[in-house]
Amino acid sequence: MTDVKAGVEYKINVDGNSFLLDGKKYQLLESILDTESMTESAKSIKVSYRTALNYIDKIESALNVKIVNTTKGGKGGGGGTTLTDEGYSILKECKKINAIMELHKDVNEIESEVLDIDESKGIMTVKMKQFEINTPLNRNYKVGDKLLALISYDNIFVMLEPQTSSIRNIIKGRIIEMKLEKEVIRVKIDVGGLNLYSDITLSAEKDLNLTIGKEVYIGFKAMSVATLKL
Repeated sequence: MTDVKAGVEYKINVDGNSFLLDGKKYQLLESILDTESMTESAKSIKVSYRTALNYIDKIESALNVKIVNTTKGGKGGGGGTTLTDEGYSILKECKKINAIMELHKDVNEIESEVLDIDESKGIMTVKMKQFEINTPLNRNYKVGDKLLALISYDNIFVMLEPQTSSIRNIIKGRIIEMKLEKEVIRVKIDVGGLNLYSDITLSAEKDLNLTIGKEVYIGFKAMSVATLKL
């Protein structure tokens, strides 16, 4: 079973209905997929059978869809519980979120909004606080959609002057914190009221002569930004 951290919640949307699926309920759905048994799935997440049924009922009632099919065994047994297509789709979306978060363990999470979509260039313009950035185009999005943009710490570059390069997003900011994390310097930068983190090498920190309060520019490629629809 996939390891899910305590406190993790997945916002699921189905035809205008939404539900916050916590880690326990996610693991229940995953176990149903694997075991095709409500009894075994309840045991695997250490809840009673009745509690597991209650979890399913809450999800189905909130989303107004059926997420499991239950069959009763006759004389020879053979009953079980399986995910419906809708239930499997919900589980798949949660798995996608887990995969993105696993790839970006140290990640900046920024609430954003889609401002413009450029089909010809394959990019979107999204707004974060007081600035705008470019991200890869996701054709499932439309202008006005609320997103969570994810940018890994080690994908953000720190510069003393803005540079023209393959970096598509360049933003001016100010260093407000510096910490040694293992073998890198974790730099906290205030960019227009939004705090972003960048991991840089010890040699880069020395070459740039970085200090708290210093004005710098940060840059990152559009392709380094992952997005999730809120």
